[in-house]
Amino acid sequence: METKLEQKILEKLDKIEKEVEGIREHMVDIDSILTPEEESRYEESLKEYREGKAVSLEDFEKKRRK
Repeated sequence: METKLEQKILEKLDKIEKEVEGIREHMVDIDSILTPEEESRYEESLKEYREGKAVSLEDFEKKRRK
């Protein structure tokens, strides 16, 4: 038989567990956030890709080996 203290502790633990689940659901993966410099470089690379200036990794590696 649980005492009142044990029951209160279990209720608080249940509440904490639900709060932690909520936090986990809304957490942002830190690796998915770009710094201003990274964002600028990313935008520049997209622009180059759209303009046909991008080089595939395979082509880049071939040129590098020469």
